[in-house]
Amino acid sequence: MLIAGPTASGKSALALTLVQVLGGIIVNTDSMQVYRDLKIITARPSPEEEARASHLLYGHVDAAENYSVGRFLADASTALKEAERQRLTPIFVGGTGLYFKALTRGLAAVPAIAAILLIVSRVAFDVRAFTCAHSAQL
Repeated sequence: MLIAGPTASGKSALALTLVQVLGGIIVNTDSMQVYRDLKIITARPSPEEEARASHLLYGHVDAAENYSVGRFLADASTALKEAERQRLTPIFVGGTGLYFKALTRGLAAVPAIAAILLIVSRVAFDVRAFTCAHSAQL
């Protein structure tokens, strides 16, 4: 089950009600609520809400880490398996459209980039950035 919408639209309250009616588990689908260090500014579930229902993928990533939609899909797959193991209905709740799109449509396969191309592009970027920075000072 998917519940998507803007901030403060009642998604979490609806999810908590559905969890109690259906016997479900709430799975975060918000790109900022994955970060452990951003609990207050992202309106993550309160301890009381977390006590009412199981919540997955909330605060499981350090804010210093990069977190991508690809990593979200891997984590969501694990969450689905956990819901299945517990025989609970997974209820994906959040406002990150890209995460919902990836859940419903998947991601396009991206070919690997040769390491030498990454090095060359980084060096070229650094040279351009250095040149621009020094040109601006003249």
